[in-house]
Amino acid sequence: MTDASVNGRSQRWSDVGFVGLGRMGGAMAANLVAAGHRVVGYARRPADAVRLASLGVEIAAGIADLFECGIIVSMLPDDEAVREVALGRDERGAGSLAQGMGPGAIHLCMSTISTAMAARLTSEHHKRGQRYVAAPVFGNPDAARQRLLYVLAAGADDDLARCQPLFDSLGQKTLMVGAEPWHANLVKLLGNMMSATALEMISEAVAVFLKRGLDPKPFIDIMTGTMFSGRVHKLYGDKIVARSYEPGFVLPLVLKDVRLALAEAEAASSPMPSVSVVRDRLITGIARGYDNLDWTALGRVAEEEAGIAPVPSLALHPMPAE
Repeated sequence: MTDASVNGRSQRWSDVGFVGLGRMGGAMAANLVAAGHRVVGYARRPADAVRLASLGVEIAAGIADLFECGIIVSMLPDDEAVREVALGRDERGAGSLAQGMGPGAIHLCMSTISTAMAARLTSEHHKRGQRYVAAPVFGNPDAARQRLLYVLAAGADDDLARCQPLFDSLGQKTLMVGAEPWHANLVKLLGNMMSATALEMISEAVAVFLKRGLDPKPFIDIMTGTMFSGRVHKLYGDKIVARSYEPGFVLPLVLKDVRLALAEAEAASSPMPSVSVVRDRLITGIARGYDNLDWTALGRVAEEEAGIAPVPSLALHPMPAE
């Protein structure tokens, strides 16, 4: 779609709007600018606005300043935040993306949300002549900064084609999931559960070695060099052994995804008992004050549950503000 094909919206139709400029979204918006895209971002916190303006993001005074953009990216933490931005706080939807976006504009939602919310957003945008693409990502803020994200994209073919230049600027690979946007969210949620249960099992195994008075590092090296050579085991196995809990994917956000995944499983009458264990471990960690730590803190919880005295963490300090 060219700029001239949209009445009254040609001036900024090639611009990219961005809402949700925390650690993940801010890194992504900066990469879009670096790749040559003109990005107009709405930052809720003044500190984010100053930082991103220095990187070339044009800071909007309000979300309405994004409405003339051809693609508006949202990278928000949960269903409620996405609903408020996309559909508004009340039935009128005042000031929402759905109310203000132009016909043919795309809401590119890169948040990890429920399939029900993704289906609702698809319906609400389409009834207004707008487009909706779901593209959650695998990767943490460090991966976002280095353009190493894996993008899970789902939507209509034409819409995906329009978004592909953005995907190319954000990640190392785009994986097309299908035509229904909610499919991408299901893949993301269940993929996160495979990672979370892997971290829990690594944590439990490391605790056994420590309880026996042995160094768990050779064990992790053996397993990641043979049967478990994937990125999750290699990256997080070493961090769990090193007791490195620097925040990347903090426990409350992991718990949010776990609860969404368990809700999907319950709706499908398909139990996920291992994920239920992870849920309880996360609640335990948060109750002990680890809510600002990375999900590698599952290792700390496993050690404590094994009766190993808590060890001063490398990262027991407040998480940087998003």
